[in-house]
Amino acid sequence: MASPAEGSPPVSLSFVGVVRFLHITPRAFLPMRAMPAITLVAGRGIEGDRYMLGREEGFYSDRPEEGRQITLFEIETLEALRRDAGIDLRPEDHRRNVTVEGVPLNHLVGRRFRLGETLLEATRLSVPCRHIEEITGKAIFDPLINRSGLNCRILSGGEVRVGDLVQNL
Repeated sequence: MASPAEGSPPVSLSFVGVVRFLHITPRAFLPMRAMPAITLVAGRGIEGDRYMLGREEGFYSDRPEEGRQITLFEIETLEALRRDAGIDLRPEDHRRNVTVEGVPLNHLVGRRFRLGETLLEATRLSVPCRHIEEITGKAIFDPLINRSGLNCRILSGGEVRVGDLVQNL
């Protein structure tokens, strides 16, 4: 007997979320800075951020990756960490660039979507690392497995502001 996925059309994913927080930092180990808006440059990254291709100064910059031009994180994960593990993690602590609400990040890998006026392609889920535990001083590696955010490629750049919509295509 065939599984339900075989021969079925791809599942449609419909959502509209919102940008709640924006953060960048120019170098590894420096605190993330909250921003009211950030500028995305297609094919390169975020102006002023440590992982912008061509000026890499992040912890993983010795392994530049086109699919890591911008990173997203769900505010719902922060709420779940507090509720389920008693861990208080602020939006600047997770070290991702964009904190969103109402966006099913784990389901976007391989898909394109709008972040404000920009166009992104989700390349892979982010993986937690022990480095974030060193920076925060919190045991968050295990609770962040499978909920550590999303890495994306910037296909069409522009400005993203807190309060912008996040929408599937």
